[in-house]
Amino acid sequence: MTEARAYQRMLRQSPRKVRLVVDLIRGLPVGEAFSILKFSKKGAAKPVSKVLLSAVSNAREKAQRASERLDEETLFVKTAMVDEGPALKRFQPAAMGRATPLKKRTSHITILVATKE
Repeated sequence: MTEARAYQRMLRQSPRKVRLVVDLIRGLPVGEAFSILKFSKKGAAKPVSKVLLSAVSNAREKAQRASERLDEETLFVKTAMVDEGPALKRFQPAAMGRATPLKKRTSHITILVATKE
């Protein structure tokens, strides 16, 4: 079973928004996952599709190094998860001279693709 993974760290989008997109593709074949991401209206679909493309490319490279044949039609998204990265802490002016804290959140995307037996 060939497995390959790809990461994107410090994506400047909140993990909650990215998880909505990642939940759509978890467990699906790679071709179907790409078509879902292509027609998704969510802003996080573009970075998630880039990470998925990178994972497929890593699987192809790993199979090539091991002198194995890889049929990309058999690849599926085995694991897809989004973790919270460090938050940028900023302040916004508020009424009566006060300041309101803002947390600009970041995400870490991890996608693992594998071949079906």
